[in-house]
Amino acid sequence: MTKKYQGSARVKRAQLQALRKDFETLQMKKLESVTDYFGRVMGTANKMRIHGDKLDDVTIIKKILRSMALKFDYVVCSIEESNNIDEMLIDELQSSLLVHEQRLN
Repeated sequence: MTKKYQGSARVKRAQLQALRKDFETLQMKKLESVTDYFGRVMGTANKMRIHGDKLDDVTIIKKILRSMALKFDYVVCSIEESNNIDEMLIDELQSSLLVHEQRLN
């Protein structure tokens, strides 16, 4: 392995580590829309995948559900109880949360 390759691999690992930390600490802001929050989560998740992370959709869905604003607590409980999270699609989750957001507004 050349030093240049080792250096770029080290930089890539450091970037991925920073992205993982960003992903773990993401929380929906009190006045943030579902669309904006999904955009932030998916933006970070896609960067992680570009850097070689094997992040799956179930992990993203679980992250979103546990980091929603408090006003969505009852919706999150309902979604978790009535769906198989392991088989759910990100688009399905987003659609469901958007419907509830529209009702809240």
